Amino acid sequence: MSDIWGFIGTGNMGGALVRAAAKTLDPHQLRLADKDTAKAQALADEVGAVVADNRIVAQTAQFLFLGVKPQMMADTLADILPELAARQDSFTLVTMAAGLTIADIRRMAGGDYPVIRIMPNIPVQAGEGMILYTRSENVSAACVEQLREGLSAAGCFDELPEKLIDAGSAVSGCGPAFVCLMLEALADGGVACGLPRDKALLYAAQTLKGTATLVMESSMHPGALKDAVCSPAGSTIAGVRALEENGLRGAAMAAVDAAYRRTVELGKA
Repeated sequence: MSDIWGFIGTGNMGGALVRAAAKTLDPHQLRLADKDTAKAQALADEVGAVVADNRIVAQTAQFLFLGVKPQMMADTLADILPELAARQDSFTLVTMAAGLTIADIRRMAGGDYPVIRIMPNIPVQAGEGMILYTRSENVSAACVEQLREGLSAAGCFDELPEKLIDAGSAVSGCGPAFVCLMLEALADGGVACGLPRDKALLYAAQTLKGTATLVMESSMHPGALKDAVCSPAGSTIAGVRALEENGLRGAAMAAVDAAYRRTVELGKA
């Protein structure tokens, strides 16, 4: 079995996973390919990896990460069909394309290859990512554990049935954009009340980070934590009422629903 981890596509998400893998694996095990060779070379120079083309990666990688957009997946896999078909060793395709099922990837790749479908989010760049995954029936638990160990520097993993991956991604994959809007809005509110911009942004960011950490480490329900902060007739409950009057809860739910529906559409395109 090869010990090579290959990455086709080194954009924001692919690059973040490469950087995470380079923290736990020997960087010389990493093979990077991208249509923008200069981008792949810059990342390889940064982490100590090796640049290759798609076909070389397809011939050698034990884990073959497909970091291309859904609409580009068919063409990308069509170009490496002969290399995949000719292999006699074990390998696993790892896809992060929104909306494309394991069955889609196998059809495009031309075989019932082992496939792990992952949906990471952008906080993997800070080692605090949420990586959802599902797997085909011929992916062993040992294979999954090897993948998780190799990407342990990226963040937290959680397995879902494939039918729930798109819904999960609408929360964790799209959620950072929604959270950033909330973070920016909190900071704007602070500026409106007289805070300097840098301090307002710091307070908002640390508050979101700290609250999320508290929820995860204490297992407190967010509603219980909210109640604990809201004193009778106090400042916080006044702010909570303003959020409810302006539809924050409904807007957040609608955002997740819209993201989910669009993900499903992408898979059908």
